[in-house]
Amino acid sequence: MDEFRKVHQFNVFSVNHPMQKALADYLKEPKHYLELSQFYQEKRDLFLNLIAHSRFKAIPAKGTYFQVLDFSEISQEKDVDFAKQLTIEHGLAAIPLSVFNHNNKDDKMLRFCFAKTKDTLIQAAEILNRI
Repeated sequence: MDEFRKVHQFNVFSVNHPMQKALADYLKEPKHYLELSQFYQEKRDLFLNLIAHSRFKAIPAKGTYFQVLDFSEISQEKDVDFAKQLTIEHGLAAIPLSVFNHNNKDDKMLRFCFAKTKDTLIQAAEILNRI
């Protein structure tokens, strides 16, 4: 346990000072953080509008830059397997929610990050719309 404490102490006290300075400078301008909510909501809305006619079901996410999509009407595969298939066959990464659940409960839900460029969101939506 002593070795773990040493590693923990090193990680806690070894900070990236240039990044801290840059972040402090960035935060001096209130619009940088006051406009974040609208910024991400616009990305979420774009993503949801682009996949509105897909077979995935979504409830708009709030307070995050991850959108959860239900694929239960598309496949009965385990969410981990379906996510792997999306990555391998379509080049689209998703996070299966069962990995966060007690006993890996699988509700046929995948989590997609929409903190991406508009072009990336369009490409992702094109893939999802073809499935």
